[in-house]
Amino acid sequence: MKLKIALHWQIIIGLALGIIWAVISSLFGWSEFTVNWIAPFGTIFINLLKLIAVPLVLFSIINGVANIGDPSSLGRMGGKTLLAYLLTTIFAVGLGLLLVNVIKPGKLIDEQSRIDNRISYELWAASQNLEIKDGINYLKDPAFMERAQEISDLSRAELHNATVSEKMETASETKDAGPLQPLVDIVPVNIFTSLADNGLMLQVIFFALFFGISLLFIPAEKAAPVNAFIEGVMEIFLKMVDIVMRAAPFFVFALLAGVVSKMAGDDLGKVVEIFKGLSWYSLTVFLGLVLMIFIVYPLIFKIFVRAVSYTGFFKAISPAQALAFSTSSSAATLPVTMECVEDNLGVDNKITSFVLPIGATVNMDGTCLYQAVAVVFLAQLHMIDLTLAQQLTIVLTATLASIGSAAVPSAGLVMLIIVLQSVGLNPGWIAIILPVDRILDMCRTVVNVTGDATVSSVIAKSEGMFKYPGKPEKVKNPA
Repeated sequence: MKLKIALHWQIIIGLALGIIWAVISSLFGWSEFTVNWIAPFGTIFINLLKLIAVPLVLFSIINGVANIGDPSSLGRMGGKTLLAYLLTTIFAVGLGLLLVNVIKPGKLIDEQSRIDNRISYELWAASQNLEIKDGINYLKDPAFMERAQEISDLSRAELHNATVSEKMETASETKDAGPLQPLVDIVPVNIFTSLADNGLMLQVIFFALFFGISLLFIPAEKAAPVNAFIEGVMEIFLKMVDIVMRAAPFFVFALLAGVVSKMAGDDLGKVVEIFKGLSWYSLTVFLGLVLMIFIVYPLIFKIFVRAVSYTGFFKAISPAQALAFSTSSSAATLPVTMECVEDNLGVDNKITSFVLPIGATVNMDGTCLYQAVAVVFLAQLHMIDLTLAQQLTIVLTATLASIGSAAVPSAGLVMLIIVLQSVGLNPGWIAIILPVDRILDMCRTVVNVTGDATVSSVIAKSEGMFKYPGKPEKVKNPA
């Protein structure tokens, strides 16, 4: 009898083996081999998923809108979708602020380091002609001036970090573009240009909605061949997903082995030291993300859907969650998310093809939670107490920034810069948390994908399009 292991377990085994291999390769000095000969297969995996994601978004939205039939239903469904995503985002930011204010990870760092950080902040504020937020100026104390001179070069160098400077430039362009610029950016000039750039997913969604709505208003006999063509193309892309996912465990092994090997090199102690200094911050973010995944979303599901058990919910979407963790991309995971939600949860294709692509683009619950924690942590690290008004500004800015961030590369870090600037803090501080950002990004993406699946199920239930296909233990795997 042949033992059949479920896909999500195969992916998890691949994740574990990838990390184990990276540790072994670091200990034996094989990191260069791992990076050169194993990691590229992980890159190929992500490229394959991204290759499928954009056209799948295009055709699935057109198909979903065209099959709705009644244009009024589209407006109602769209309103529910955006409201649901907005509410979960606000809740995620609020949860992040609650945790970081209770745990206070930035105050658990060595006191002398915090004083040095505070002096760096005041040097930066003076160079920017900004008023010190809490009214305390350590530079007026002669005892701190000598230490300030020692670290002033480091403070200036922080702003010239290549990675940070690039993100700051992008954030500055985004912030100064005008209040309606995100609306302008949604409308494509050339759809083929938009299809060629994964960062322009909102433009693809706009075109798909426009095309699908137009299909609703032409005679049925003329729309029929177009609908048939779109459905046929969708089937091809879904089959491509099936083929790629059969090799997912190996690809995930290569992906994780490459990520850890690049961070550790041949000295695993470097990674340990990096994470040790940021452990309290990382644990606070991780706790918030875990609460969203295992408490908040299942609770929402239980209240509004009430058709699936707690374990059944996770069995249904676990392949998408495992893939989200390994790829750190909601868009790359989208094909698998759609298949899990449709086949395993029983959500109608009309809902998944409309709600999930929008969610993969604009729903960033995990990212917004991390931003709330990061901003307050960085303030605490520099001995700055943010007021209630400033923390409410974080909620508003993080929520609004998440809506228009899909067209920006490295969206999470760019959004964080904008949020830091909104409360008068140094955007160059993102360099402090960059070392752990990759790992936390993997966890944030799991939150985003889980939120997409939850919202789509709630919308389906409200529209009478939720049909759970059996008991949890009979849940299918996408592959």
